Amino acid sequence: MATVHFSLRLDSDTKTQLEAEAKREDRSASALAVKAIKAFLQAKEAKRIAVEVAIKEADKGVFISEEKVDAWVDSWGSGNELPRPKPDIFLKAK
Repeated sequence: MATVHFSLRLDSDTKTQLEAEAKREDRSASALAVKAIKAFLQAKEAKRIAVEVAIKEADKGVFISEEKVDAWVDSWGSGNELPRPKPDIFLKAK
């Protein structure tokens, strides 16, 4: 993929930290910045998709009660972990 020039301003502490990390990794500061920006954009996209999926699921009106979720989470790491709870609240769909 072809690259294009892009510049940004950093405070001196951030620039110093970026350059130090780049030196430790034997990479350029710009390569690390590109990697960080890509990771940020991927995380934002994943979050956006998760929210969209959650909204679609919520619009169906099928939920798991707080009590069932709490009991499930409280069982984690115990000798008697509960299976993932099934929906127990069914609201009229919109």
